[in-house]
Amino acid sequence: MKQAPHEHKCDVLVIGAGAAGLTLALRLASKANIIVLSKAKLKEGSTYYAQGGIAAVFDKDDSIESHVQDTLIAGAGLCDEKTVRFTAEKAKQSLETLISYGVPFDTIPGEDGKQKYHLTREGGHSHRRILHAADATGKAVQKTLIRSAKSHQSIRIFERYNAVDLITAKKLKQAHKQVYGAYVWNRDSEQVEVIKAAKVILATGGASKVYQYTSNPDIASGDGIAMAWRAGCRIANMEFNQFHPTCLFHPDARNFLLTEALRGEGAYLTRPDGSRFMPDFDDRAELAPRDIVARAIDFEMKRLGADCMYLDITHKPKDFIKHHFPTIYKRCKQFGINMSKSPIPVVPAAHYTCGGVMTNLNGQTDIENLYAIGEVAYTGLHGANRMASNSLLECLVFAEAAATNILQSGFDVSKFPTIPAWDESKVSDSDEEVVIQHNWHELRLLMWDYVGIVRTNKRLERALRRIELLQQEVDEYYANFKVSNNLLELRNLLDVAELIVKCAMQRKESRGLHYNLDYPNTAKDAKPSILVPDS
Repeated sequence: MKQAPHEHKCDVLVIGAGAAGLTLALRLASKANIIVLSKAKLKEGSTYYAQGGIAAVFDKDDSIESHVQDTLIAGAGLCDEKTVRFTAEKAKQSLETLISYGVPFDTIPGEDGKQKYHLTREGGHSHRRILHAADATGKAVQKTLIRSAKSHQSIRIFERYNAVDLITAKKLKQAHKQVYGAYVWNRDSEQVEVIKAAKVILATGGASKVYQYTSNPDIASGDGIAMAWRAGCRIANMEFNQFHPTCLFHPDARNFLLTEALRGEGAYLTRPDGSRFMPDFDDRAELAPRDIVARAIDFEMKRLGADCMYLDITHKPKDFIKHHFPTIYKRCKQFGINMSKSPIPVVPAAHYTCGGVMTNLNGQTDIENLYAIGEVAYTGLHGANRMASNSLLECLVFAEAAATNILQSGFDVSKFPTIPAWDESKVSDSDEEVVIQHNWHELRLLMWDYVGIVRTNKRLERALRRIELLQQEVDEYYANFKVSNNLLELRNLLDVAELIVKCAMQRKESRGLHYNLDYPNTAKDAKPSILVPDS
């Protein structure tokens, strides 16, 4: 027997349970009644799978100014300098808060005999400033945050819940722009429920699942970006999807990323014949920013007709490799690759969404009481290319900023309008799930082929035409059949795909992660690509 739909109330609804969402929930735990929505199990988000680390200035020879300049350079002239400086200045404080929760970052003996944090270096950084927990930093962070969140009675965690749509004044036929909560789908009862909230925080991560090949977990389907767009928020810079240069190339190694810290510790990128190629593309060689490295690998693969390139760290001692990269060493061994003796086959894969929902430095969106933090948001931090290990940092810094703003503005759900229950009276169970699967695969493949690492005007036009046709099919399907996980994600991914293509068509230049063969040069005037929804 299916249970009757529920209505829940809370002060703060956090949609997403990764580093951004849980950090914000913990910051508010003593002052608010909080519901945290997790689409899958708590360990299935992008945070859990993050390998490299978190950037912050801890070394006496480093400086905030250096962190700022490195980020601005990596962002290819499109970062918002105010946002970059705000983030770099708040970085150490945010890390210290995380450390206070018990995250076990790696340490080494200092000159005075006391333990100090082991700092590694990654592409784009001029100093060692990456705090890490071996090569599984995200796992250590997520496990610590989950443990801390579960210790607070004021935080209720709803696992296996999809957010369907935001409940806004617009949805209730009111003139002003305000959010009142969300319709959510309980994956276990298979019913849509209502959550009323004074404040709603989107912490849903990115949208890399829109591509055929991605390093992201299955749940990274752009839900928050799509919901915010449908609700009336501006979206910016969606053309800048970062392709991580080095994912393991193996038919059974789905989504396994090889951290940039490998190159930071001396690994070389090589052709199948063993020759290095990155010095031919950039003076920084393997430590060039990710957009440059990904394009170089893509170029060499196409030039040689090769299925992959190789990452070689065999010149380092075996004990060094096993100590610094235990997760990767073990994973490669499972696929018959001994990385201490042979190079690792690699290909680029969609990794990070640099654009998203436009916010200010408090995480506030265009809609009153709606916030967006982490990868779902566009703050101006990443510009045209995200620098390594600034992503988890952004989650922490803007979770703190949003929490501070929420505490200052307060919350009251007593004066909310009546919110209608979800109406399923005119829909039926689908007997054509194959339609969803077919459209799903078609979308991801066309995005990979037409809106990938290298683009053209013709490819973008073809992609948009096909996306619009798929949207019509899915809208009709959505109107007639009960919701399911695949339907909700496909609906959101189609919206996100449209946003990516329209932002890409708006940019008449090549910059950072966006490379268009019809506009190979970089424009003198750097501006974000902003999309405004119809009123």
